[in-house]
Amino acid sequence: MNWNRIRQSVLPTSRRPVTWRESLSLVLFLLLFGGTWLWLEWSATATFLQPWWGLLVLACPWFWWMTAAGWGGLGYWRGETALWIRMILIGLVAMILADPRAVRTNKNRAVIFALDRSDSIGDGSVDNARDFILKAISEKPQQDEAGLVTFGENAGVELPPRVSFPLEAFNTKLNRDGTNLEQALSLSAAMLPADKQGRIVLISDGTQTVGSASAILDDLKSKGISVDVLPIQYQYDKEVYLERLELPQNVKIGENYQAVVILYSLQEGEGKLTLLENNKEIYAEDVKYSAGKNRFVVPIYFRNPGYYEYSATITPKNPEDDQIKFNNNVLSTLFLEGEGRVLVVTDPNGEPRDWENFIKALKEEQLVIEEKTSLELSPDVISYQNYDSIVLMNVPADALDLVQQQALKSAVHDLGVGFLMVGGQNSFGPGGYQRTAIEELLPVSMDVTQKKVLPKGCLAIILHTCEFADGNTWAKRITKQAIQVLSDQDEAGVLNYGVGGESWIFKPMPVKEIATMTQKINSAEPGDMPSFAGTMQLGFDELIKSDAATRHMIIISDGDPQPPPPALLQKYIDNSISVSMVAVFPHRPEDVAIMRQVATATGGRFYFPEDPNELPSIFIKESKTIKRSLIHEKEFTPMVEMPSPILKGIGGMLPLHGYVLATTKPRAEQILVTQGEPGKEGGDEIDPILAKWRYGLGTTAAFTSDLGTKWGREWLEWEKYRPFVKQLLLEVGRVRQQGFLRMNTHLDGGEGVVIVEDFHPEENFLDLQMAVTDARGKAEVIPMKQIAPRRYQAKLPLWGKGRYLISVEGTGGGRTERINGSWIVSYSPEYLRFRSNPKVLEEIAARTGGKVLSADPEHSGIFTDDRRERRTTSPIFDWLLMGLVCLIPFDVAIRRIQIDWALIRSWFTLRRKRGPATETLGSLLERKQAVGERLESRRGPVAPREQKGTVFGQTPPSSAPKPMPKPKVESPPAASAPPPPSGNSTTSKLLEMKRKRKQDEEGGAG
Repeated sequence: MNWNRIRQSVLPTSRRPVTWRESLSLVLFLLLFGGTWLWLEWSATATFLQPWWGLLVLACPWFWWMTAAGWGGLGYWRGETALWIRMILIGLVAMILADPRAVRTNKNRAVIFALDRSDSIGDGSVDNARDFILKAISEKPQQDEAGLVTFGENAGVELPPRVSFPLEAFNTKLNRDGTNLEQALSLSAAMLPADKQGRIVLISDGTQTVGSASAILDDLKSKGISVDVLPIQYQYDKEVYLERLELPQNVKIGENYQAVVILYSLQEGEGKLTLLENNKEIYAEDVKYSAGKNRFVVPIYFRNPGYYEYSATITPKNPEDDQIKFNNNVLSTLFLEGEGRVLVVTDPNGEPRDWENFIKALKEEQLVIEEKTSLELSPDVISYQNYDSIVLMNVPADALDLVQQQALKSAVHDLGVGFLMVGGQNSFGPGGYQRTAIEELLPVSMDVTQKKVLPKGCLAIILHTCEFADGNTWAKRITKQAIQVLSDQDEAGVLNYGVGGESWIFKPMPVKEIATMTQKINSAEPGDMPSFAGTMQLGFDELIKSDAATRHMIIISDGDPQPPPPALLQKYIDNSISVSMVAVFPHRPEDVAIMRQVATATGGRFYFPEDPNELPSIFIKESKTIKRSLIHEKEFTPMVEMPSPILKGIGGMLPLHGYVLATTKPRAEQILVTQGEPGKEGGDEIDPILAKWRYGLGTTAAFTSDLGTKWGREWLEWEKYRPFVKQLLLEVGRVRQQGFLRMNTHLDGGEGVVIVEDFHPEENFLDLQMAVTDARGKAEVIPMKQIAPRRYQAKLPLWGKGRYLISVEGTGGGRTERINGSWIVSYSPEYLRFRSNPKVLEEIAARTGGKVLSADPEHSGIFTDDRRERRTTSPIFDWLLMGLVCLIPFDVAIRRIQIDWALIRSWFTLRRKRGPATETLGSLLERKQAVGERLESRRGPVAPREQKGTVFGQTPPSSAPKPMPKPKVESPPAASAPPPPSGNSTTSKLLEMKRKRKQDEEGGAG
């Protein structure tokens, strides 16, 4: 390898002498760059997070050498200018890569007060804490900021950090049956401005029922956020509560059993103990109790098979003996297994004709039937263990709350209970089951977007500011719930009256874009609308464009806007667009009358709810209005798609007169379907009438027509009707098997304990897995440990108040067995806190650098002590990048563009004579001829080059050139070469060389 050649290519030798003076530019730039860098850091004007990139300026000497050595090819001043621009570019690149950040200092302070409003605190202590906060803020410096967070089981922002502190009342809705210090501190820290010294003042009793504050303390310390604490001190000397209600886990039919009530008291006392069974009082006695734990036994005699829920309550004789009322009641359940039965759920607002023939047929087939309305359904999953199957008879989704739906889903999936939904105008899609827990367990989907002939609906909702607590929040929430009921192909749009007047939050779009819709609804701020006319006109203009089969509008308002003009209402009527009005806290009776008239005139409905909690069900009910397009009312005869035990001995089918459109899920079995109609659009499609599948441990089925007098009237007199419904229920019903596992459950503080014993004749080790599900659908699976022969145990920290379903599955020894149980957490651990816990607060203050405050705000020093500068940085590379971009064109221009400075000077120093504006072509030719004659006169005689004979004759004499004779060949004559110019000018030499080359070519041709 030739190192010398490499060195020469990288650092070539100088093409001219280089003096030391020429290095002044390089030295000056390096001093300026380094000085600027150090000054920015020293003065805290800016800082560089990756300063080693500053070494890039070491490339500047190479650029200097290439310029000084003459390799740039530029003059002195151009070269110097180009060098400076290039070095500045290198400096900017180095600074950009070094991650420059502007530094700002601020001595102002921001304080977030985190106030505990959980039930263990008490309203009196909360009021005292509020007074403390207001007194402390009244003494803060003007430029400091203060904010407020309140918390219980959850946390919420009352006031963000601001200079003023307009606290009048607490508006945040909290779950006060718990304390979550971790979430409160996390939210408070997130609210602190980054450019101010942050501090949190935690006002609490120190008890925790959710989360752990210690998990966030190190993070607060690393961010420089100190937490001062103000302990709320209390201690109860008198308190009585019920710890639990014990019931036997396994009771045989005909056995008597006992309910055991465990009572705990801090002092002696008397009270009345009451026991309810399925909401009926079965025991009420005056009892005496001592300090500590007390045990009371209530005998219970023979009970029929079924599910029993017991509730025990203690009422102290002296009210002063009881400080907390929420812990005086406990719940427990008992299941007496008996003959399987069918639960038929009906709509409390429905027509008996929808289900009475169905129930009659099942009873005639010797099935045990229990009929309940949707209002009577239990939210406890374990209560459905007594049923082999559950039937929903044309029940709308809004007749079931979310807890009931989740309980039905868990009963099928975890307990193996069968499930059947029977069609009607209030079931499946028209009933609002889109995106619900019930839809998940069914073998059909409400989404019919794959159909070729697809009826759809279009819904417009007008929001008007609701003048009650969190009114706009309610309006947004129920609007989103209403849209969720719709199918993906349906359209929905939302209007409101905002700062700019009437406008669409979003115009009607397919509901499959629900994520986009939700974001826009969340950001909306409905205002006080002066008139219905503007928004209703906007809504009409878009609804009339929709090709939906059904178009509907919902308006929520207090009724004070001016009514719409009659002409606009007539447009709605003429185009079959219905309008439903929801009056919320109207100002005058006249407003109610106007809204009712609008709804009546357009074929909509009018609602006047007394409680805002009724609004979600109203909006869901109204959303179902546009889903009537999913109902096909026509006569057809079902066709058998797949053999099934349901159809055993049935034979041919009779006609039905309608059904609800649905889509069979991929794994489901289609048993009965509609017949196609060739020749019609979409006539090759078939729709499910009867489908079933396996869901978890249970089997579910969907019959999309009805089994009553509306669509199935011809089936009611059919001799196969009874066998059909019986075989349908037997097919989906749970198959009961003998089990050898026994379960015992109890609560131990905040933990749930499950013990399972195996009584199988053969002793084998079982692998047991315990699945726990709460009423909100949260689930967890943990393995059980063997603690003794045939005995297994598992413990699980519970997630708060509520009901928990326990499902244990054991495998081993060639068998698989399941057993179910439940826990009921009657009240939150919040109500078992009888004294404050200041040690937790002291630990929080110590680990974050805070202090324990006194109850006197004047001596707290919240805004006065330990005031330090807060340094914050923000990136400024974008400004340097802009400078870099602006300099690059100059770097290119100085090297590539040559400027004629003499010409520029002539523009300013010489006065040019005014001549003719233009010169004609003739004058230009004349000047060319004159110049040519002058040049010709200056040329001297030139001896021509001697040539040999050619086909053109002799060489012309040197005295003067003569025209050459024409050649005999038929070709264009060659032009004679002009005589060469005399002299040694460059032009003369070039002409002479051209002439000789021409003569040589002609000689070669001869």
